[in-house]
Amino acid sequence: MGWFGETMDSVKSIQIRQALSQALTLGLIVTSALIIWKGLICMTGSESPVVVVLSESMEPGFARGDILFLHMSEDPIRAGEIVVFNVDGRDIPIVHRVIKVHERKDTGEVYVLTKGDNNEDDDRALYARGQHWLQRRHIMGRAVGFLPYVGWVTIIMTERPIIKYILIGALGLLVITSKD
Repeated sequence: MGWFGETMDSVKSIQIRQALSQALTLGLIVTSALIIWKGLICMTGSESPVVVVLSESMEPGFARGDILFLHMSEDPIRAGEIVVFNVDGRDIPIVHRVIKVHERKDTGEVYVLTKGDNNEDDDRALYARGQHWLQRRHIMGRAVGFLPYVGWVTIIMTERPIIKYILIGALGLLVITSKD
């Protein structure tokens, strides 16, 4: 084999080490993102601490593409608060303002009615069939802050999946071809 064989073995071992290093780096990035996300869930008390406004129903307060930061505490929900809620049978959360709160004196259960600021009618048409009020279990969190227009990246990647695949491919190629 000689000198050439030893050189080839050395190059192969460097490539294997580099590939393992890149895979480990990618794994650490993904793991770090998941840990940060879970930490935000614990700190905010919300199952989804960050959401993107997907429609114009909350304009002029929030525009399509704004990112909202959520927090969920045990404090009572009040009329006028902006909440994010899930409706049974729908996957996408909705961002709207609480317009009425009803509390049952006998059980202490709280029911809320919501409406988009830019909508004519309340949200009863959006709720599940036969449902007229939201319960606390439907509410994911209260809006406590926002970043305007930053969520457009998410909207574009959802509406045009080819862009998402191109971006993921480009990032993967960058990770594979980068040298430490």
